[in-house]
Amino acid sequence: MNLREIVPLRGRKQTASVNAGLALAALAAGVSAVALLPTRGGARRRGLIAQKTVHAGKIAKTFGEKAARDIASRSRGLLASGRSSIHDPGASDEVLCERVRSRIGRLTSHPSAIEVSASGGVIELRGPVLQHEAEQLLAGTRRVRGVHGLLDHLERHPQPGAVSGLQGGVTRAGPVPELMQQSWAPGTRLLAILSGACLVAGGRWLRRPVAAPIGVLLALRAATNLPLRRLLGVGAGRRAIDLRKAIHVEAPREEVFAFFRAFENFPKFMTHVHEVQRTGEGRWHWTVDGPAGTSVEWDAEVSAFVPNEVIAWRTVPGASVASSGTARFEDQGNGTRLDIQLSYNPPAGAIGHAIALLVGADPKRQMDDDLLRLKSLLEQGKAEGVTREEVRPE
Repeated sequence: MNLREIVPLRGRKQTASVNAGLALAALAAGVSAVALLPTRGGARRRGLIAQKTVHAGKIAKTFGEKAARDIASRSRGLLASGRSSIHDPGASDEVLCERVRSRIGRLTSHPSAIEVSASGGVIELRGPVLQHEAEQLLAGTRRVRGVHGLLDHLERHPQPGAVSGLQGGVTRAGPVPELMQQSWAPGTRLLAILSGACLVAGGRWLRRPVAAPIGVLLALRAATNLPLRRLLGVGAGRRAIDLRKAIHVEAPREEVFAFFRAFENFPKFMTHVHEVQRTGEGRWHWTVDGPAGTSVEWDAEVSAFVPNEVIAWRTVPGASVASSGTARFEDQGNGTRLDIQLSYNPPAGAIGHAIALLVGADPKRQMDDDLLRLKSLLEQGKAEGVTREEVRPE
C-alpha cells in the first residue's frame, strides 16, 4: 500500500495544515513535559510555573480592561469624526490654518519655516523645505479635514546649506501605519490576537497550510508587543531581550568598579560562567553553560569605559550569542549603587526566552542570584547571607 492510497489527493492541503498545528502542539506539550516531570528540581519548577500562571492571569485581566477602553475610545472617536464630516458646515480659514499647522509639525523637520494661509478652503504653503520631505508634506496637508485645494509655493532644497530656516531640526518620517510601528495600542493587540486565533482555527477549512503558522506569529506578536525580529531573534542584533537590575553594595565605588572591570572575576559570582580569559586590550573570551550540559563560547569587547563610573561591553560580530551590557556605578550613602542593563538575543529570540522560562532557566532570576553573590562577595568575602529583596528591578 502506498502513500497515495492512504492520503487522498484532495486532502493533502488539509493534512499539511493539520500537521503544522500538530507540530506547534507537540512543541508546547514537550516543553510542558520537561517542566513538569519529576526530575531534580521539578517541584521548584512546578511551583514557579504555578506562580507565573497566576501572574499571567492578572496581566491578562489588566490587558483586557485596557484593550476594552482603547477600543471604546477609538469607536467614539470614529463616530464623532463621521458625524462631523457629515454635518460640518465648513471651518473658517483661521481654523483651517491651525489644523494644517498641527499636521505639518509631524511631516517636516522644520515646520516653523513653512508659512500657511487659507482662502475659501484653499491652503497655500510657502517657505523652504527639504526636498525629500516635500511630497509627504503636501500629501499630509491634502488629507486635513476641510481642505478643498492646495497651492504649492514651497522652495525645495536638497540640503539645508546656508538656508537659515532649515538649520537644525529633527527628521520626520511621516505617519507610520500602526501595524508597522514597534509598539501597538492595547485595542490593536487584542484584535490581532483574535485574528491570529481565527487564522489558526480556520486554517484547515481555508485549505491554507501557512494559515496556522501565520496566525500563531500574529498572536505572539500582539501578545508580547515585540517586533517580529525581536520575537524570532532574526535581525534583532544584540537586542531581543532586555534585563535591568540595580543593587546597593556596602563598599567604596572604586573597589566595586575595580572588581567588576576585571571580567575574569565573573566566574566567582556567576555560576553559569566557567571561564573568562583576556585575549587582548579590551577583549575577552567567555565560556558559559549551554543547553543539555554543553558549553557555549564567544568573544566580547569593551565598548565604553569611564573609570569608576561606567563600563560597557558587547559581543564581537559573528558571536554565537549576540549580547551587550552596561554597568553604572554611583555613590549611595556609605556604599555604591550598581546599575546593570543587559540585552541579548537567545536562539529563537523572545520565543526561545519563553521556552527557557518554562524549563526553569529564568535569566532574570539568574541575574538576581548573580548580583546577590557579588554583593555578598564584596561585603563579606563569601557568596552567601544576602536576601533577594535587596536586588531591585528597574
